[in-house]
Amino acid sequence: MSAQIDPFHAIAISSLAHRLKAEGRSIIHMEFGQPSTGAPAAAIAVAHQVLDTDGMGYWESPALKARIARHYDETYGVKVEADQIILTCGASPALLLALASSFSPGDEVALARPGYVAYRNTLKALHMVPVEIACGPESRFQLTAAHLEALDPAPAGVILASPANPTGTIIEAQELEAIAKVCQARGIRIVSDEIYHGLSYVAPARSILEFAPDALVINSFSKYFSMVGWRLGWLLAPRSHLSRARAYVGNLFLTAPSLSQHAALAAMDAREELEGHVAVYRRNRELLLAALPDLGLRSIAPPDGAFYIYAHVGHLTEDSLAFCKDLLRDTGVATAPGVDFDPVEGRHYIRLSFAVSTPEVEEALKRLTPWFAARMAATAV
Repeated sequence: MSAQIDPFHAIAISSLAHRLKAEGRSIIHMEFGQPSTGAPAAAIAVAHQVLDTDGMGYWESPALKARIARHYDETYGVKVEADQIILTCGASPALLLALASSFSPGDEVALARPGYVAYRNTLKALHMVPVEIACGPESRFQLTAAHLEALDPAPAGVILASPANPTGTIIEAQELEAIAKVCQARGIRIVSDEIYHGLSYVAPARSILEFAPDALVINSFSKYFSMVGWRLGWLLAPRSHLSRARAYVGNLFLTAPSLSQHAALAAMDAREELEGHVAVYRRNRELLLAALPDLGLRSIAPPDGAFYIYAHVGHLTEDSLAFCKDLLRDTGVATAPGVDFDPVEGRHYIRLSFAVSTPEVEEALKRLTPWFAARMAATAV
């Protein structure tokens, strides 16, 4: 049987944006969660050197895995071994690897709604059953231990994301600890997507490994490290799970790109440059939070981290996809429709990425202000 999965509508928005750009329109890309900056200068310099001196091949960098292991000790106080880290071609294969090696067709896996579109669709593609839990303002759009305790029967697994996409919300330490205890007691395997770690504007995000050492953790060089096109991520797995996970990765993906591994090792120590990117995102966030209420967008998820604003537009539309298309055609500002992240309530939401330059955010607000004013006036008639 072929699995039926839903389209990723933000890709269609982006395609329309690029067509308009080819026609000569000025486009501001706030539809995808990708940094507008490139890889750190040190990473690019290493890549140039390696291209001239190394023929490369199938390879998993021992030095990079050791550096990632040290990162967990330095950042979270968690001791892991380098061989627990499996390098992948980005976080998406790491997600597929975690799910395929942990669960069987028919297994139920819980996740928050709203949540990243690929969680739901990857589960469906693997013939697993996504159990979406409605998470609204009352739980800061995040899963809680109470949510998982109430599920009957207990699911085989749960996907956590903190900071989350599309909301940017962070699960606080005491709630992560409570979730870990419920999962241990009920036999629920935890898969934690920590791809937005390093991008926090309140307290730093905590790793689930501080509370559940047997969890599977996904991360990537695409977000904080600004290496989207290099396609490099990792899965950190408990030792008891390694042989199974490695069997999957060897057959499905072989290895991650050698060039990217060399560059990523240098990127991990380019902190000054990378923190400069975070400072830009922080400023962009401040600008949007100050301006959005005047646009009529007064109900948003708390953007604790990542680089997203998830805003309620239910007073303006019942169709967020059509809304985003109209917004793009009229203003040149591309955004993502909430239906990607929530098939039930997402028709009332849009997501804006502020991982662009500050001048682009300022220009976007100039374009959005009269457009939203006109929409507000039209709905008031």
